[in-house]
Amino acid sequence: MNKGKVLGLYHALKGVEGRHEYEDIEIDDQGILGDKYYGKNLNRTILITSEEASYVMAAAEGITMPYGSLGENIVIDINPYHLHPGQQLQIGETVVAITQNCTLCSSLGKIDERLPELLKNNRGIFAKTVQGGKIKKGDTVTIL
Repeated sequence: MNKGKVLGLYHALKGVEGRHEYEDIEIDDQGILGDKYYGKNLNRTILITSEEASYVMAAAEGITMPYGSLGENIVIDINPYHLHPGQQLQIGETVVAITQNCTLCSSLGKIDERLPELLKNNRGIFAKTVQGGKIKKGDTVTIL
């Protein structure tokens, strides 16, 4: 499937623990406006997670968690993990380019000790902004 939709939007705030959910976010060439990682590492500014490939897989093993738990910024209902660096997604009025697969971090073990191994290649993908703008929950996601 080459089309899907945005299920959730999150970012981290400086000095505040965890991810916070938003109805919409705005991105530019430095990342997500208001995010504590804005402008820090342009190849890792946006983390996109697939509901099916991450959350459903974890739930099948008895690990349930709310969206945002994996540190992602955008949860979508299609699986883009097969895409290669440079391939693009249109999300609402924006376009992002895949930069790399997301590496695991030890903090996932705090949710469930099985999670780091289970999601070894299925935590998400990083992207950078090609065309900035707003992304809203429910926006269409298209693999270009």
